[in-house]
Amino acid sequence: MDEILNQLGGLVLGSVPTMVLFVLLIVAYGFLVRRPLDRVLAERRARTSGAVEQARGAITEAEAKTADYEDKLRRAKAEIFGAREQLLKQWASERDQALGEARSATMEKVQAAKAEIDQSVVLARRQIEGMSAELSEQIMRAVMPAGTRPEAAH
Repeated sequence: MDEILNQLGGLVLGSVPTMVLFVLLIVAYGFLVRRPLDRVLAERRARTSGAVEQARGAITEAEAKTADYEDKLRRAKAEIFGAREQLLKQWASERDQALGEARSATMEKVQAAKAEIDQSVVLARRQIEGMSAELSEQIMRAVMPAGTRPEAAH
C-alpha cells in the first residue's frame, strides 16, 4: 500500500504543474476572452434594448402625430362642409331672390299687357260704336230711297 501511496503521490506531484497551468489558463481565459466578450455582449444588449426603446418611442410619437393629423383632417373636413353648406344656402337665397325678381317683373309685364289690352278693347269699342253709327247711316241710305229717310223728314 505504501507503494500505491508513493505512486499516487508521484502522480499528484507530476500533475501539479498541469493543474497550475490549467488554473492559469482559466484566469487568462477570464481576462483575455470572457471579460471582453461579456463587455461586447452587454454593449450589444444595451444597443439592442436602446434601439427597441427608441423604436417604441418613435412608434408612440408616430401614433401621436397620426392622431393629431386625423384630428386636423376631421376639423378641416368639417370646416369645408360648413363652408359648402353656407355657400349652398347663399346660392339658394340668391336663386330665390332672382326668381322673386323675375316673378315681379313678369307680373308687372302681365299687368301692363292687361292694361294695354283693356285700353285696346275700350278704343276698339269706341271705334266700333262710331263706325256702327256711320255704317247704320250708310245702310239706311242704301236701303231706303232718299225721300223716305228719317233725316229728310227733319
